[in-house]
Amino acid sequence: MTELKKSDPEIYNAVVGEIERERDKIVLIASENYASRAVLEAQGSVFTNKYAEGYPNKRYYGGCEYADVVETLAIERAKKLFGAEHVNVQPHSGTQANMAVYFSVLKPKDRILGLSLSHGGHLSHGVQANFSGILYKTFSYGVDKKTGLIDYDNVRKLANRHKPKILLAGASAYSRIIDFKILSGIAKEVNAYFLADIAHIAGLIATGNHPSPVPYADFVTTTTHKTLRGPRGGMIMCKAEYARAVDKMVFPGLQGGPLMHVIAAKAVALREAMTPEFKRYQLQIIKNARELAGALAGRGFKIISGGTDTHLMLIDLTGNNITGKEAEAALDSAGITVNKNSIPYDTLPATITSGIRIGTPIVTSRKMKEPEMVIIADLISRVLNDPENTTLINQVRDKVKVLCRKFPVYEDIEI
Repeated sequence: MTELKKSDPEIYNAVVGEIERERDKIVLIASENYASRAVLEAQGSVFTNKYAEGYPNKRYYGGCEYADVVETLAIERAKKLFGAEHVNVQPHSGTQANMAVYFSVLKPKDRILGLSLSHGGHLSHGVQANFSGILYKTFSYGVDKKTGLIDYDNVRKLANRHKPKILLAGASAYSRIIDFKILSGIAKEVNAYFLADIAHIAGLIATGNHPSPVPYADFVTTTTHKTLRGPRGGMIMCKAEYARAVDKMVFPGLQGGPLMHVIAAKAVALREAMTPEFKRYQLQIIKNARELAGALAGRGFKIISGGTDTHLMLIDLTGNNITGKEAEAALDSAGITVNKNSIPYDTLPATITSGIRIGTPIVTSRKMKEPEMVIIADLISRVLNDPENTTLINQVRDKVKVLCRKFPVYEDIEI
């Protein structure tokens, strides 16, 4: 980064700080991952210069011959990876992907039924402060209070009561397998479109480690980062009959020029996702999550639903005399990055929360395996059981740095 260092030392220093943070901390944010060097190179390429409004071979700008190559490769790779009939790789984010689907088949005040945010859903699934809750009449289903699992019988009752135009599946803090086949059947019963948002579990689905919604859903949206380990961005898959409506809504409906450097990086990530190494990586994510959840449970922490089938877990801290906000801050001081998170039936506001969310994509990207998950569980337990102990916090931070050095990341990036 010699040019950046010379031309803008303030931004250079911030980038260096971020590299060091990612190298030196154990990051357990379930929605984050570390992209490969190839993905970073594609995203930082000269494609950032190019406007390419429209679609391959149907552009509104000249000079798009290589942009067409990049976008076509991304589309074809996504189709092959997920078995989708049609793919749009232009959405800038998962939320914009959801927006494009809504706008393609809904009218204002139409009804949406999705998983409640406080039970593990997402903002764009109908939260009142989000565009989805502002424009549409939204209803939510949740998890059973005792089991922490989605109550599919209740989803059916709510669907029959509210008659939504779209039934949503997908979550940002639900750790169990989602039965897309059952939800698809419920959608058909009430003549609703079925939208599956697989942003968190796309990598697991691509490698057969979670059932796919593609055979059942009218629309499937995803981000391209998280478990898919690509650049931050969105993508839409749908049945062929909806292709024209979706494409028209992405452009010119919601976006102008696509971010070709990001689409190039998406294409790289999708190619990486087709490799045997990536399949082994996804399986290890799940093994690590199960090991970490079990180790935390063994140290007195309550795991919502009793465990995990995916890359994440939700920890209920109500019995540990600490809030999610306090836990996040204490762990961060010790070099362990998590996020506070509401738990089902939480009595605390979302700014405080009674829980934390933990995910294993990043530690797995660093090549950590089950033994390291036990070590991490022990470090988390020590901090959360004595969060005011500065000496202990410093000791844990030193242990974190030692562990991170054993499993380096981005060591080939010179700073």
